Amino acid sequence: MKTAQTHTLGRFSRTLLAGALLAGLSMPALAEFDVAGNMSLVSDYRFRGVSQTYKLPAVQGGIDLTHSSGLYVGTWASNVTEKLYPNGAALEMDFYGGYKWAITDAFTLDLGGLYYYYPGSYYLNADGAKGNKPNNFELYAGLSWNWLSLKYSHNMTNFFGLEDSKNSNYIDLTASYPIMDKLTLVAHVGHQKVKNYSDLDYTDYKLGVVYDLSGWNLGAAFVGTNAKEEFYTIGEADGSTKAIAKNTVVLSVSKSF
Repeated sequence: MKTAQTHTLGRFSRTLLAGALLAGLSMPALAEFDVAGNMSLVSDYRFRGVSQTYKLPAVQGGIDLTHSSGLYVGTWASNVTEKLYPNGAALEMDFYGGYKWAITDAFTLDLGGLYYYYPGSYYLNADGAKGNKPNNFELYAGLSWNWLSLKYSHNMTNFFGLEDSKNSNYIDLTASYPIMDKLTLVAHVGHQKVKNYSDLDYTDYKLGVVYDLSGWNLGAAFVGTNAKEEFYTIGEADGSTKAIAKNTVVLSVSKSF
């Protein structure tokens, strides 16, 4: 004989079953998301050919969340030198998101935005007062074909805190060509244009190889620019200087997971 308690338990069981079914129905949607991470150690963090770590090593890492529709968001971080980004944490944190989709079997289009954040960092004005922050925001559009990619980035803010430099832009062409099993040739050329500061314009280039060693990527690349040395040199208190856009070799170890 069914009692009131039996009816109550029955309704409770059906509620649990309905919840489980709803949860089950939502699982395919959740399965459409993919999470991937990366970490690396580099002998010098070069951003568009210019050292961000005073020609010293950097530890870097990031995480990406992508959806089967092509939408994605991610974040990435690296140590930087306080000589370029003073009064802060000597840290760069990037936040980005966009939409990527295949136009054809060979061509892929990528549209998105990227925000460079330097926690606590700011520059001092000539009178010693607190000035602009180096935080920077860009919109970008990229087109890739198999192992070749072309990307254009456009500044929506002042270029890393430089006064009256909004609408600066950068264009780069990169090739990652597999020359043999586990060995990839990487070649790159890019041009940075700084709005209203033509002396800061320059072209950067890179040529290197990446070897896949059981999931660990070992890299070595020659990196250089034609930047005017007098505008890309950091001075020390003792009068010494260091050119941060000169040609160099960058070694790296990275891992994706």
